[in-house]
This record gives sequence, C-alpha cells and structure tokens, in this order.
Amino acid sequence: MSTTEPTTESKPSALFVCVHNAGRSQMAAGFLRTLSGGAVEVRSAGSMPAEMINPTAVEAMLEKGIDIRAEKPKVLTNEAVEASDVVITMGCGDACPFYPGKRYEDWELEDPAGQGIESVRPIRDDIEKRIRKLLAELGVEPTA
Repeated sequence: MSTTEPTTESKPSALFVCVHNAGRSQMAAGFLRTLSGGAVEVRSAGSMPAEMINPTAVEAMLEKGIDIRAEKPKVLTNEAVEASDVVITMGCGDACPFYPGKRYEDWELEDPAGQGIESVRPIRDDIEKRIRKLLAELGVEPTA
C-alpha cells in the first residue's frame, strides 16, 4: 500500500449479513453508522439480496431520524468479510455462511418482511440495543 492511500486500519469494522439485506441488516447498518459518528466502518450484505429496502423498515428508521432510503441491497462477497473485524448474521440460519477466524455473532431476529410498522418497531428497537452494546464492546462512544 502506498502512503497516499487512505487506510481504515485503526477504525473497527462490522459487516451485517441477512438473507435479503433489505431490513434487519440495513437497520443495523443505519444505526451503527449514525451512532458511531463514522468511528466504525460499516458494511451490510445479503446471501440472496432483494431488489429494494423493505419500505416498512425505512419508515421505522425514519421515526428514529435515520434515513436508509438511499441504501441498496448488496451481495455478500468474500472481500466484505475479509475487510470486516466483526461479522454479524441476523436470523438467517443456514442461509448465512459462517466465516472461521472472524469475530462472529448471530443475532436471532424476526424478519420484518411483510410485517406492519407495529411489528417492525420492536425489531428495530432490539437492533438499536444490540448496536449500542456492540459499540461498547468496540470501545466507541455513541454520538446520540
């Protein structure tokens, strides 16, 4: 690496993986980006990405002042895994692969797909609590 290339070596990084990368992982990524204030490199991906973000997840996050509308579901790649310090799968069981050698967590969360806002809010709030705990484990003070 040349000395002119930017590096994120000192910045912890997390990858959130769910099947469709359209709800749970996108909400988690939105919370981590916002609450870390850029102190954590954030990625999200899906083993079988959807075509768009779940509109109810978008609505639930907007209620918290976090806009994930510009996010697009992304395909899970080995490069994303290799570039991440923490890999967190989200309720996708065998559909999400396990990566030996990585700090790995599985957050069992209900899928917000097809659910109304009243059902998605508790999922969102659970994700926020987990993100705050992750920030503490990474030694990053939440910005809000």
